[in-house]
Amino acid sequence: MRITELLDKKSISLEAAPKSKNECLDMAVDLMAASGKLTDKEAYKKLVYAREEESTTGVGEGIAIPHGKGDCVSKPGLAAMVIKDGVEYEALDDEPVNILFLIAAPDTEDNVHLDVLSKLSMMLMDEDFRNNLINAKDADEFLSIIDKADEERGSVDESLAETSIADDDSDGLKVVAVTSCPTGIAHTYMAAEGLEKAANKAGIKIKIETRGSSGAKNVLSDADIEAADCVVVTADSKVPMDRFKGKKLIQRKVADGINKADEIMGIVKEGSAPVYSGGGSEEVAESSEDKGSAGHKVYTWLMNGVSHMLPFVIGGGILVAIAFLIDTIAGYGASGGGDFGSITPLAALLKYIGGLAMGLMVPVLAGYIAYAIADRPGLAVGFVGGMLASSGNALLSGYTFAEGALVDGKALGGFGEFLSKFAFQQPNGGNTVSGFLGGIIAGFLAGFLVLGLQKLCANLPQALDGIKPTLIYPLVGIFLEGIIMCFILNPLIGLANTGLSNMLTAISDAGMLTVLGLILGAMMAIDMGGPINKAAYVFGVGMLTQAADYLNSGMSADDPKVVACYVSMAAIMVGGMVPPVGIALACWIFPKKFTKAERGSAVSNVVMGASFITEGAIPFAAADPLHVIPCTMVGAGVAGFLAALFKCTLMAPHGGIFVFATVGNPFMYIVSWLVGSVITCVMLGFIKRPAEQ
Repeated sequence: MRITELLDKKSISLEAAPKSKNECLDMAVDLMAASGKLTDKEAYKKLVYAREEESTTGVGEGIAIPHGKGDCVSKPGLAAMVIKDGVEYEALDDEPVNILFLIAAPDTEDNVHLDVLSKLSMMLMDEDFRNNLINAKDADEFLSIIDKADEERGSVDESLAETSIADDDSDGLKVVAVTSCPTGIAHTYMAAEGLEKAANKAGIKIKIETRGSSGAKNVLSDADIEAADCVVVTADSKVPMDRFKGKKLIQRKVADGINKADEIMGIVKEGSAPVYSGGGSEEVAESSEDKGSAGHKVYTWLMNGVSHMLPFVIGGGILVAIAFLIDTIAGYGASGGGDFGSITPLAALLKYIGGLAMGLMVPVLAGYIAYAIADRPGLAVGFVGGMLASSGNALLSGYTFAEGALVDGKALGGFGEFLSKFAFQQPNGGNTVSGFLGGIIAGFLAGFLVLGLQKLCANLPQALDGIKPTLIYPLVGIFLEGIIMCFILNPLIGLANTGLSNMLTAISDAGMLTVLGLILGAMMAIDMGGPINKAAYVFGVGMLTQAADYLNSGMSADDPKVVACYVSMAAIMVGGMVPPVGIALACWIFPKKFTKAERGSAVSNVVMGASFITEGAIPFAAADPLHVIPCTMVGAGVAGFLAALFKCTLMAPHGGIFVFATVGNPFMYIVSWLVGSVITCVMLGFIKRPAEQ
């Protein structure tokens, strides 16, 4: 297939003058529609814009290659625009775009057009070719320039295969390279072309493996790698890395292969590239943004954990919500008490399965943060740290040595007494579960612990390489992670919880109901199921127990002391319902503040918020805690304050729409919930930064 077979005269504009990036994209989509290759223009436009949200398609050198793939495309096609005065496009090199090719790809298994598009991407790296296109007088000349260059240039496979170095006995530096991008249509091959041109300019022999949409091509052989003086990987997706162990290696993002290829070849000539140790990975290593800012690295590591955690939150949370619904339909919404959601067998089964899924979210969060930092060896250490964060320290009273002696009466000894006092939670020591905030800390801790171990073991004999990832890293890493979590982080959480409980009791005893409602509501939204949230909930359950004692002693249900107990529980529950719903509203009203995956979970967040499953907000809070948590905390605090002000009451130790039958002053309870959710939504719109796609 020739490139010009995809390009119709009707889809070429040589005098385009868009004023903005969006106007540029809209004009390009109109050109594509004029070629008759679209069955639904608006659906295709949405695909193009969605791709642009993931990352800019302005690849630098004045080139933009936006694209969309879907059922709304009847057959593959191209649209072309020449913008002689340039347009600001948020390109990777921050320069204006002068030439744009828009790609339309049908959602089929037949990807023959991908090779053609890849070839065009490589041709566009030729400055003379670009200038000839920009100066074309009409569509016929434009097509002729493309056809001539297409005829003179071999296929992508032929072009790359000519650079094999395995049998090259000539003097001079030799390099092997891998290029890859998430979509694998344009950036992969433009980076390959950029590296090849820079290598030729520097007198370096190079062979390049491309990993695009149609699979890996020109794959590097063991002989190629052995012959190479240096390895260059420019990629924004995973590539097999273990084969490069022991070689000098430069890792960069794929854009650097396009825009900074000369700089990369300069490092090759200097010989200053570090030797790749392999990190114990047998399959893949992420090779993206390694030269980015520290803040970007932290964000990338954090989002790796959040993206893997999200399915556990959504799947488990909705199953738990269905369990509550089943018990409500069965007639136990008002009378289920603490067993609500587990009264009928089907509800209990769904709550059990959903609860297990949600119980995995913190370990998965921590594990994949560690994985992003230290690759596969970080997984085990991170998972264990996450488990310790979500489970807390074991309760001392559950062991036979709790009374100070072993099972046979022998004394514990000095070291045993030390462990019993500091490594375990004391019966009245407060909750030591550190929740998702502790999980984030555990994930970063695990990742850096493993990185430290890798550096310490770098000079060990090569014969021990096999046991590093299977014995040394997990054994020492898990031990150190466990010690830090059990002796430092979790005990600090216990002390904080004890102080919070004492504070809440003092406020309640002083009769300051609205202040109590404000604090309880805010506490529910700080760590969403974590220790602060649980401290508020446990306090509320204790207040319900206190109310029962008051009633048993002869007090009436209208007594201010009894009402205060029920008001506390209402404030807790409405505060816990605000974060997921407020965030869902923000996803719809302020879509640019959230990633595509986050926006896709908005509906499930409404379901979880209405079901009093605050954990639905955790992925958002984990991804951007400094901006999201203050917004959820203020909204939930206001909701708790209003619920207390309106004397809303709740007599069940649970929340959500399924127990509204037990709510006193339900209308104002709903008003409080909605007001708090809207406040969270609006604050997110003003405070949260646009999503880093």
